[in-house]
Amino acid sequence: MSVGACGVMRVLFSTTAETGHFGPLIPFAKACVAAGQTVAVAAPGRFAEAVTGAGFTHLPFDEPPRELIREVFGRIAQPTFEEMNRVMVVEVFGRLYAQAALPALTKIMTDWRPDIALRETYEFGSLVAAERAGISQLEVAIGMGQIGPALVGLLEKSLTHLSTMADLAPERGAELLLHGDSLTSVPAALDSGELMLGESEGEQAVSHRGRIWRLRTEAPAETRLPAAWGNPAEPLVYVSYGSVTARQARFAPLYDATLRALADLPVRVLMTTGRDLDPADLEPIPPNSHVEQWWPQEAVMGEATAVIGHGGFGTTMAALSAGVPQVVLPLFSFDQVVHAKRVAEVKAGLELPGGLGAVADLPAALSKILDEPAFTEGARVMAAEIAALPDVSECTPILEQLASQHSKEDPDDD
Repeated sequence: MSVGACGVMRVLFSTTAETGHFGPLIPFAKACVAAGQTVAVAAPGRFAEAVTGAGFTHLPFDEPPRELIREVFGRIAQPTFEEMNRVMVVEVFGRLYAQAALPALTKIMTDWRPDIALRETYEFGSLVAAERAGISQLEVAIGMGQIGPALVGLLEKSLTHLSTMADLAPERGAELLLHGDSLTSVPAALDSGELMLGESEGEQAVSHRGRIWRLRTEAPAETRLPAAWGNPAEPLVYVSYGSVTARQARFAPLYDATLRALADLPVRVLMTTGRDLDPADLEPIPPNSHVEQWWPQEAVMGEATAVIGHGGFGTTMAALSAGVPQVVLPLFSFDQVVHAKRVAEVKAGLELPGGLGAVADLPAALSKILDEPAFTEGARVMAAEIAALPDVSECTPILEQLASQHSKEDPDDD
């Protein structure tokens, strides 16, 4: 394989079927398209509409049966936050999803034959499929913090089996995960420490990682809001709990509870619910609030004074990029806790632990970040750091160089 023989590189992106996992890949994929490269996205079959809707060719792979996933979670004796996360990362992403995806991903690597493969952090099938095919690869980070020995140790059994399935040495998957190169939109100040599933997250420095390229992916957008509501003189507070929270029955009361908690504050609330909750189900909506299933958050940030979220990567980074302070209520995954802690550490907002029960503390937390200028200043410092990163368009020469170096190191590859 030789890269650039016709001036065109084939770039494969690979993701699980979650909007929050795919979203961080989109700016890099669009940058490749803008540079004239050929791009495809490997993703589960049910995610075809999301991929093609974003403007990319979809290459499908399989997922495990839903009943198998339910069975795995049903075996949890003590459904603590930490144990649910361990099962999701190690058993579901590390084992079930990766093993189901591997056959099709192996075929994609052979038939579509990318020059380089980029995967989101928790899509592990392409980790070994690309290695088996002799294709250069990168991780595109979908969170803050880096995978290190602790998390790789938990994944070791799953990665060993996955590596064996791909006809690699049993330890190869763990080596690739631990030492691989990566792209991220997170500035260094927010990205220190090793990802862990326990309370000690963030305490250890990470020196074993491969190269990390930090690029700015947020693009300025014109402010656009729904029809007027509330008092336009009052500060706008944007509330988003992501695209999947509304699917989970245990969090069904979250949206109504948030609206009621903020109803008496002198603010103007714009809440998005995601496609799985009809705003009509929240009526009567308080006069100071407006609810949409979806609204482009980049069009809100220029007007927002504060953001309330659950620590999802997209919303958290959008607020930081815009210099908007935020209140973060982690709900159901450890990366949300990581993001909440990072935001609080740099004084760009407040962490509000306690899940659904923490909604009662929202008024006081929101009032604090609105009243104390230090939070806005902390958010603006982070926005300046993000703005100083090279533009995402700089990823294409990086990818071309890596793919070219890899092909030179593999002269037998055709």
